[in-house]
Amino acid sequence: MIATPSPERLLEDLNPSQREAVTLTAGPLAIVAGAGSGKTRVVSRRAAYAIETGAVPADQILLVAFTDKAAGEMVERMAALGHRGVMARTFHAAALAQLRHFWPSRHEGAPMPAILDSKLRLLVPLVGRLPGGYRFRSAKDVADAIEWAKVRRIRPESWVREGGERAPIPADMFARVYRDYERAKSGAGLLDFEDMLVETVELLEGDAAAARLVRSRKRWLSVDEYQDTNPLAERLLELWLGESRDLAVVGDPDQTIYTFAGATPEFLLGFADRHPGARVVALAENYRSSPQILELANRVAADGMRGALRATRPDGPPPSVRRFPDAEAELHAIVEWIRAVAAAGVAPTETAVLVRINAQLPAIEDALTRAAIGFTVRGVRFFDRREVREARQLLRRVRPPETGGGLVGAIERLFVEKMGLDDLAADAGQEGRERAASLELLVGIVEDLANADPALTIDAVLDELDRRHAAEGATATEGVNLLTYHRAKGLEWDAVYLPALDEGTLPIRQAKEDEEVAEERRLLYVGITRARRFLAVSSSSSRPSRFLAALEPPRPAGARRHVRVLPGAPIARDLAAAALPDAGVLEALRRWRRERASTDGVPAYVVAHDTTLAEIADARPRTLPALRRVRGMGPTKLERYGPEILQVIEGVVSGPSPI
Repeated sequence: MIATPSPERLLEDLNPSQREAVTLTAGPLAIVAGAGSGKTRVVSRRAAYAIETGAVPADQILLVAFTDKAAGEMVERMAALGHRGVMARTFHAAALAQLRHFWPSRHEGAPMPAILDSKLRLLVPLVGRLPGGYRFRSAKDVADAIEWAKVRRIRPESWVREGGERAPIPADMFARVYRDYERAKSGAGLLDFEDMLVETVELLEGDAAAARLVRSRKRWLSVDEYQDTNPLAERLLELWLGESRDLAVVGDPDQTIYTFAGATPEFLLGFADRHPGARVVALAENYRSSPQILELANRVAADGMRGALRATRPDGPPPSVRRFPDAEAELHAIVEWIRAVAAAGVAPTETAVLVRINAQLPAIEDALTRAAIGFTVRGVRFFDRREVREARQLLRRVRPPETGGGLVGAIERLFVEKMGLDDLAADAGQEGRERAASLELLVGIVEDLANADPALTIDAVLDELDRRHAAEGATATEGVNLLTYHRAKGLEWDAVYLPALDEGTLPIRQAKEDEEVAEERRLLYVGITRARRFLAVSSSSSRPSRFLAALEPPRPAGARRHVRVLPGAPIARDLAAAALPDAGVLEALRRWRRERASTDGVPAYVVAHDTTLAEIADARPRTLPALRRVRGMGPTKLERYGPEILQVIEGVVSGPSPI
């Protein structure tokens, strides 16, 4: 504790909105904090101000953070302000401490069960015993669905009624796996991550004495990243709070990007309705990004609680918003842009390239390697992914004897038969999409090798994969940061590049419902607001993302699209607006899809998504290899529907449609 409390010192460098939030130390408060608005400073200053003005003793405060790292940083901030010992914990850490305290007295002295380190330990064998192709489903996606169910207190026996199609496998099958998982966990005497909250909620709901003791220890609560709160955590918060009204929540609805894990912004959006008399303070002054970057961020933001972000930093260069004819041109532009920002004084470690899924990274890694630009991959590297390791082991074990183009087909069939590479698996969940994309990328690498060497053998393929694995592992530990949007949350850099703003990538093609598309938009907002000075956004598809138009400057009618580049970067030619898909081909493909879906007795989207048909209509491929390069045309679809699709295209382009 500081020797002489001087709370006014805590307000000296705050803007009016921050000052208001810090000085509101009693009653319910929602702080709607935009990206880069200094929310961590406000949370720590508010707690210190409450202590120094006598609003609450330090030992009555609980600061709830989203991650252990964030909780540790908050403890450090409070210590720097002179208040050591203020408790900052995640929901799970606080719940675990309470469970450990109460468990023995309520279980005949027995110690609390151990915590399961990963659901996959129990789920991998359960998923592996599923019938048919379902055994190839990602156990991680099944684990995510179980997490989604448990934070909503949906039990296995009620999943079919309450869970619906949230799982990557049929509802009745998922209910059985969920039930068997719970039995295996109980039989092993374990609790999982969600059980920490489930058991604590049930304890406090059923034991009034325990609830009173918990509430007497901590009565002044502050919750960070509240937009990511799930229903179970919200219920626990209500039980911790009891009759107290001293609750402050901090969050930004536009940064809700974890709904697949059960998060929802509705608790933040409805906070004032659930807490009568609550104050709402918006933090909209941004201390991170240039005005030019914030202009783009505000175009994709949808939240009405906070209003537009306002810049406090000086002007910077205009963001680069560009369209390229193909992925190769985009990769070249990424390299040139990184060199340009380096020439402008940006360190490699202050530069980042963000992607939607990890499978997009190897092509960027390869381009940077060839350009002698150091980089570091944040997260699991491509060749370290489980399915890539398993695929390489499979190739070494089977060693297909075919050569050249025949080898490509043999490897595709092998991945379909032995690793479940099919189009439905790619739609199953986040990890399923990553798995399918990784295997598709391996096939693409082999196809490129076969195009260069018609006599390609499996030995040459394995040697090349070994070489790429070694090169990936030998990359610089410091350099340009390569990572996904989700991993970038909470981070920031001087320069950020967002490639592949294409339909099917961002928004990802599995985003069909309005809320799913809205979450993809929020991912883009998070990506844009990671940048301080330099920002580049680009598309490399004939079907650019629907979000791209909102980022481009308005054009007079009939004007050509102007490509904006950073000073010092090579000047790219103007690119015409992407052509719309050929209407005749698209309509013929839709007619074919309706008839094929009817014949097969499946929904139309199982045959092909609208985005896939649109890309086919735009590309109008005339051969199977060309059709395979269309996003969404995996090996299963190619084998099942490829000849028919080519026949439809041929009929429209060359004469009357045969359909």
